[in-house]
Amino acid sequence: MCRAHARFAILGHEAAHRLLFPNRRVNDWVGAWLIAYPSFVPIDAYRRGHMAHHKEEFGPNEPDRALYSGYPVPSASWRRKLTRDALGNSGWKNLKGLLFAFRSPQARPIALRIAVWQLALFTAFALAGYPLVWPLLWLAPWMTGWRVINRLRAIAEHGGMQQSADRRLTTHHVRQGFWARFWMVPFNTGWHLAHHVDIGVPFAHLPRLHRELAEAGWIAADLEYPSYRAFWRRASAG
Repeated sequence: MCRAHARFAILGHEAAHRLLFPNRRVNDWVGAWLIAYPSFVPIDAYRRGHMAHHKEEFGPNEPDRALYSGYPVPSASWRRKLTRDALGNSGWKNLKGLLFAFRSPQARPIALRIAVWQLALFTAFALAGYPLVWPLLWLAPWMTGWRVINRLRAIAEHGGMQQSADRRLTTHHVRQGFWARFWMVPFNTGWHLAHHVDIGVPFAHLPRLHRELAEAGWIAADLEYPSYRAFWRRASAG
């Protein structure tokens, strides 16, 4: 189910870029009601933050900077971060933010939509005779294992890079293998350097764009990590 949350997240990312469907209304409706709200994501707020991320990676208004700045880190720090994720500490911070959203008149409508979806999921499984499916196989993976996957992926995308107009200095490229794509980077999101070069390219075409950039000599071989494990070893060698 952690893998399922990874897939929801990447499809939501595609919808936030309005690349999931060519029709904008269809894209926004599917992205919100069938992808984002079931997976606890206030997609409009996510879209605003994510576009700020693309505007200037590592800049002063970068919303995700804390997630991947400061790398490489000592191995002990690496273990602490992943342990907090695995035990639900990071997930609770995110869930608490959604709960506090009910206090805000502006944020409350989105929080209610997410809550309605979660209630519908719980009710459907409870009526089918499986009331523990929602807390154990949906909420718990979202708060724990998915957080580990999300951090590992995010660090591999930007960890240890720097602010620059040259996307090669802000975004990594890691060679894509079957198991990484299966568990952590579905829907071609692992071709992240190509995505940052042109955020208007749908996920299906990112491998082709990457190949064209490599053939043009813009992406050199020494910019590529041979595997995610190779990158994580470097990221935890501070």
